[in-house]
Amino acid sequence: MSEAQFYTFLTGGLSLAIALLILVAWNLWRMREEASAGRASALAGVAHELRINLHRMISELSQVAHHPGVGPDVLLPIRSPQLDGVNRSLINTNRNGIAVLGSTYQEMEARKLGLRAILAQGRAPETELDDAMDAAINGIAALYIWEVHKGALPAEIGRVRSWSVRDWMKTKNFRADAFPGMHLRDEVVERLRLYGLELTPRPLTHTAWEYYSMQYDRHADERGPLGRRRAEKAEKEKPEGKGGLFGFGRKKEEDAPVEDDAAELAPAAAYDPGPEDQVAAEEVTYQQAAPQDTGYTYEDETSLEEQDIPGQDHDPQRTN
Repeated sequence: MSEAQFYTFLTGGLSLAIALLILVAWNLWRMREEASAGRASALAGVAHELRINLHRMISELSQVAHHPGVGPDVLLPIRSPQLDGVNRSLINTNRNGIAVLGSTYQEMEARKLGLRAILAQGRAPETELDDAMDAAINGIAALYIWEVHKGALPAEIGRVRSWSVRDWMKTKNFRADAFPGMHLRDEVVERLRLYGLELTPRPLTHTAWEYYSMQYDRHADERGPLGRRRAEKAEKEKPEGKGGLFGFGRKKEEDAPVEDDAAELAPAAAYDPGPEDQVAAEEVTYQQAAPQDTGYTYEDETSLEEQDIPGQDHDPQRTN
């Protein structure tokens, strides 16, 4: 074999091996995709199967409620081949949700069997019909958690708007007036809230008048802004002669005066003088008053000349 033939054989062999590897990888990828699509289809089939069984059960219970004389043949047995196939297979899915769906089917089947027995005896179903309606409400709640939240636990879901649950029931054709004397969508919302799902807005617990009439103590509320404050620590008393600036503290304040000292320091009672004391005080004031200093002017001199004073015309009489 020549060198050229050897290289030709080697190149052809390598090309064939690469093509074979590509074909095997493509087959493996296709098998994986088909398995993933089959798993998704099986899980979707479980939800579709439960929804069909719920619709049929709601219709049967509605007939029993509106027509008391119906027989037990109205209630058909419940079958779940999709759920059984998922339980038998090794599909990697949320097994907690699968277990909840299985228990839901068991409850629905048991309630229907009890209702069939009552109808077969010709008695009026009372508590049995209510129990069957309650099982249907539980089934709708389980279907919502499985189909929307992939079977997660209510504590792991988080907050959900209650109107989104109602809109989901509208899209799945669950009518609010399916059962007589009951609002089906409101009952499902309350059942989900009872399971632990946090739905908003929360139901009102007080009317406006009751809320604003409540006696609310801000300091007694542990969750209030004032209730979370720390307790004030008692201030330590500083020793005498310490503290302040450069170790010179304030002097100790003197004690408050006792009752005896306070009586001594109190002002004396007002003295009411009599009439004699008032006269004596007026005489002393009159004697101590200083005479007013009046100035002498030219006008005063003129006025004295014009007056007729007898002392100026005649000399006073002299006596020896």
